[in-house]
Amino acid sequence: AGSADEAAALLEADNPRRVFSHTALDNPDVVFLFPGGGAQYAGMARDLYETEPVFAEWMDRGLALLQPRLSYDIRALWLPEPGDEAAAEAALKKPSVQLPLIMITEYALAMMLQSWGVKPAALVGHSMGENTAACLAGVLSFEDCIALVHLRGTLFDTVPAGGMLSVPLSLEGVQPFLGDLDIASVNAPELTVVSGPDAALVDLAARLADAGIETQRIAIDIAAHSRMLEPILTRFRAFLASIPLNPPRLPVISNRTGQPLTAEQATSPDYWTQHLRGTVMFAGCVSTLAENPNR
Repeated sequence: AGSADEAAALLEADNPRRVFSHTALDNPDVVFLFPGGGAQYAGMARDLYETEPVFAEWMDRGLALLQPRLSYDIRALWLPEPGDEAAAEAALKKPSVQLPLIMITEYALAMMLQSWGVKPAALVGHSMGENTAACLAGVLSFEDCIALVHLRGTLFDTVPAGGMLSVPLSLEGVQPFLGDLDIASVNAPELTVVSGPDAALVDLAARLADAGIETQRIAIDIAAHSRMLEPILTRFRAFLASIPLNPPRLPVISNRTGQPLTAEQATSPDYWTQHLRGTVMFAGCVSTLAENPNR
């Protein structure tokens, strides 16, 4: 909602396409949802790191595996000193910097919750977040997942400048404005992310603004899930073919289908390569999860 008044009106009207209602659940299933690129910010989870031993243990373990791959101090960007926050935020826009840090943070958070006795009935990730979900489900090892996500970011760094724009329209509603841009993700019935070159996104945002539609840039300088990724797919697949991939031990809902990830998909380098390139069908994932009312 754009204002408190609009939020109140939507809640009052109970618009089924904008408002999701539920009642308190009795001993519900818990689902872990893992965000992808653009979810980062300097200092994220600092309080947990300082107060929760299990979270700190997994952050330390992950950063120890990641740091040898880097030419800079990742901790200085994750937990910047006072006065260095703006520079850290700018550095974290680079995919190779942000993606592995998000992945390690969300994995550590999942391990902390599980240590508290919160056991997920299912897992779902958004884009790169599905790599973390697969790791938690045993599809690939923690070390291999960090290497994969770092490679993902490093390959993204080589792609020509681009970006993504979040548009509060349905997939059908955004199509007339699209031009040569690609659909990166369908996040909700009325929320679609468009991906492509900067100039085309600026033009799209201006045309939508003229139509009274307010858009928002995603905090990542890459046209993810677009045709601009085609040159990097061969190297990404080659790495996947070089590591062990196992059937999931927990249900993972697939961004490609909106349905549970099959053993065949989980162990296929082609699936994960298509997952990198294709549209994230996140609204479908949520709809599948919502079929169980006690969740």
